[in-house]
Amino acid sequence: MNKNILRLALPNILSNLSVPLLGMVDTALMGRQDSPIYLGAVALGSVVFNFLYWGMGFLRMGTTGLTAQAYGKEDQIEQLRLLGQALFLGLAAGLFFVGLQSPIGWLSFKLLPGEPAIIELAHSYYRVRIWAAPATIGLYALVGWLLGMQEARIPMVLTILSNIANIVLNLYFVNTLGMKSDGVALATVLAQYLGFIVGLIWVFVKYRLLLGNWRKTHLLDPDSLKRFFSVNSDIFIRTLCLIFAFSYFTAQSSRMDPLTLAANQILLQYLHTMAYAIDGFAFAAESLVGRYVGANDRKQLSQVIRLLFQWGMGFAAVFSLAYAFMGETLLGIFTDQPAVIAEAIPYLNWMILLPWVGTYAYLWDGIYFGATAARPMRNAMILTTFLIFLPLAWLAPQYGNHLLWLGMTLYMLGRGLTLHIGAGRYI
Repeated sequence: MNKNILRLALPNILSNLSVPLLGMVDTALMGRQDSPIYLGAVALGSVVFNFLYWGMGFLRMGTTGLTAQAYGKEDQIEQLRLLGQALFLGLAAGLFFVGLQSPIGWLSFKLLPGEPAIIELAHSYYRVRIWAAPATIGLYALVGWLLGMQEARIPMVLTILSNIANIVLNLYFVNTLGMKSDGVALATVLAQYLGFIVGLIWVFVKYRLLLGNWRKTHLLDPDSLKRFFSVNSDIFIRTLCLIFAFSYFTAQSSRMDPLTLAANQILLQYLHTMAYAIDGFAFAAESLVGRYVGANDRKQLSQVIRLLFQWGMGFAAVFSLAYAFMGETLLGIFTDQPAVIAEAIPYLNWMILLPWVGTYAYLWDGIYFGATAARPMRNAMILTTFLIFLPLAWLAPQYGNHLLWLGMTLYMLGRGLTLHIGAGRYI
């Protein structure tokens, strides 16, 4: 079982770590400009895409769980049906966002707080990056389906390929051509289309025999569509709560002052790096839990859950120790502005604690996704977002940035506890 976990988790860890690496490069490039407003612009512009893209993250997560269960049942027709449904919904959503880019942008930047110069740059970033929407969301569908098919290597290749291309293009547009936040956005657009096109080609080559049954799939099968949208609608609501929490975190940082916004944007890279690494085990949980639920194998299901927590908490300890001993040193990677570094240092202790509570939440997320137990996940997220995180974050501009980070820490802990308590009933 350990071999199965690592076969799925390690490629996902490698591919996931390339995502915060991209965020680090974006942050470092903007953090070395002649003003912190460029870093703030990318932070606020990214909030808009957090809503759009994280909001569509249900497509990746729901597709993985459903496909893994079809894999466990050896139902090839359902596997193909899910691929078609996910790709159609992903591309349709991406084109919808592109078509409505003007009203979406207008509303988003009316609601986001910030200095006029930062808002103007963030809007410029948004107008370029929005064109990546079809490729970004289409890639969610492809990766979700491949993970459900117990395939972790190709999602790793696609993620690393697109992120390396993004980093190289970032460096070229910003350092060579002298572009600013709009160069970071353009690099993202080109890299996302590269990853999506390569992914489509690979699926058609690798699964050409399976795709021979395409005409038998009945994509509009009522029962399949009902389950697909039922699971995904609950995950969508759950994801919106998560997006709201992180977006509100950034908005409240901006309400304090530009230095706090810049410092918190850097500290979030610590959190995201840990999260993407641990998500390798959460993704393995989605694939394996879905497989054993589909095969109705309770013995293997219990074993895989126990081992996942052992591996996950071991990785949490590594990150906690790294942040304890190298936290200040890492700040210098993101910015060379002494004022921003000085602002971030008092909050490094939160980075030492967050790997533990974050891992607890992320692993339970993966287990519930694999079991397609979406409704209790939705309810747990609503509860913790609005009863735990929101009250503390709302008070943070008045009482200080430590309260904002306390809210984020208790939010993670609450998510894990509520899912743990309900596991006996739903898993």
